[in-house]
Amino acid sequence: MSGEVDLGRLLAGMRPELRPGTYVFATMSVGAVPAGLGVVMSFREAEGTTLILSEAEAARAGLPGAFPCRWITLAVQSSLSAVGFLAAVTARLAEAGIAVNAVSAFHHDHLFVPAARGEEAMGVLSALADRAAA
Repeated sequence: MSGEVDLGRLLAGMRPELRPGTYVFATMSVGAVPAGLGVVMSFREAEGTTLILSEAEAARAGLPGAFPCRWITLAVQSSLSAVGFLAAVTARLAEAGIAVNAVSAFHHDHLFVPAARGEEAMGVLSALADRAAA
């Protein structure tokens, strides 16, 4: 699947979805991720492996978590080569003073925003989509 590349269509069709629960970022030594750990995302860096996982899963594994956040999926099939989509989305959240950590996956883009501001971020994103659709 190639996904959408047109910025207007991406913004108008992004349908943000707020997932339940609170998530955290954690880090472990490269190669040390325990089998069976419910990781949402992992990324290997020179300093260690970054994990995004539920707050409960991190606690169960004894991992200190940072940046308690809510997970928002932008439910539009975006192309990995789309230009400007995350820039437009994150700029709008920045205007509202909302921190965001964005992750692009094969099918969708995902945003991790401060836990206390998840609903507010959803409002900002929904308004952005509505304006793009008008």
